[in-house]
Amino acid sequence: MSAPDVERLPAALARRIALAAQGFAEPRPTGPVAVRQLRRMTERLAVIQIDSVNVLSRSHYLPAFSRLGAYPRTALDDLTARRHAVFEYWAHEASFLPVRLQPFLRWRMAAAAEHAWGNMVRIQEERPGFVAEVLDRVRATGPLKASDLAGPRPDRPGSMWNWHEGKVALEWLFFTGEITATHRTTAFEKVYDLTERVLPPAVLQTPTPDPVDAVRELVRTAARALGVATERDLRDYFRLRPEAARQAVTELADAGELLPADVAGWGAPAWLDPEARRPRWVRARALLSPFDSLVWERPRVERIFGFRYRLEIYTPAAKRVHGYYVLPFLLGDQLVARVDLKADRQAGVLRVQAAHGEEGIDRPLVAAALVDELRLMADWLELDDVDVLDRGDLASDLRRASGESLALRA
Repeated sequence: MSAPDVERLPAALARRIALAAQGFAEPRPTGPVAVRQLRRMTERLAVIQIDSVNVLSRSHYLPAFSRLGAYPRTALDDLTARRHAVFEYWAHEASFLPVRLQPFLRWRMAAAAEHAWGNMVRIQEERPGFVAEVLDRVRATGPLKASDLAGPRPDRPGSMWNWHEGKVALEWLFFTGEITATHRTTAFEKVYDLTERVLPPAVLQTPTPDPVDAVRELVRTAARALGVATERDLRDYFRLRPEAARQAVTELADAGELLPADVAGWGAPAWLDPEARRPRWVRARALLSPFDSLVWERPRVERIFGFRYRLEIYTPAAKRVHGYYVLPFLLGDQLVARVDLKADRQAGVLRVQAAHGEEGIDRPLVAAALVDELRLMADWLELDDVDVLDRGDLASDLRRASGESLALRA
């Protein structure tokens, strides 16, 4: 069988394909968002990254808001904590994933010593008896939090992995798949239990695939979630190793499940999902979490949108260009602006600490659309008002649009 012709895609079409694959080519629901729609979104994205920063909202709540608009966050909690349609594991980073993918990640669990890091591996090597004791306690007493095993923390001020030994042991067991997260507390603390007491029986009874077959399914899933992607994009979605991902791409291409494409301006070979939608236009309006799967791989963002985006949370304040927790703003099929947001819950205000627009945008149009999205977000976060600080080249336009919007509402 001859190799398929390489399809040449205009950059604008590739961008629309990518947005459609990520759920931005459909209008938001006009009525209340149901669990069914949230489940469909998690299946479409496959990976929803978790992060503990809460200056605006826990990041895993934001992708659904970006795509569906205001929805009850308790409904997303319900998918994980009660229905267990979604489970937590290391995928792109710490992530929520549809439970159907759990068997396809067991190879990573089985090879935890190769894929885990630092203290997790060390504690199993140096104190296997302690790890076994922690597992026995979970088995005997049921769900357990790391704070239930509180002990002295290592003296590493400022470290994000400043875990005490009980937490390290639990995370090793979590990485190996012997325990999993049954839910998160209101303080975002993970609650662990035996995997067989949490996941649905149908998932537990699914035979463990061969690692080669498992990686192929993960690449297939990534291709559907991305629409059109380079090999690096595909492997980054689940943080796969290059050689394994490359083999999977070759096998999927041979089977006709990936089609070769040449996207104008990308400068790298691309692969197209044969079933990807090709919308003629995208009329999205969305604020995107820094950890949203549309923007988490910064080279891909720059390649598709011409949008240079860097996370500045760990940059000293004096050296930040755009702010601490900066969300790109998607309007139509372009990333047109970015805003540094903070939910001031005590004051009941969504604070726009800085606003910057991209070169060449229609500033009044972008500002008006952004004000509408900020008000929608404020309502969703149960905040009473939006306060725009005078920082950034779009701030004055945003303040003007905000004032005009208030006048129209009065």
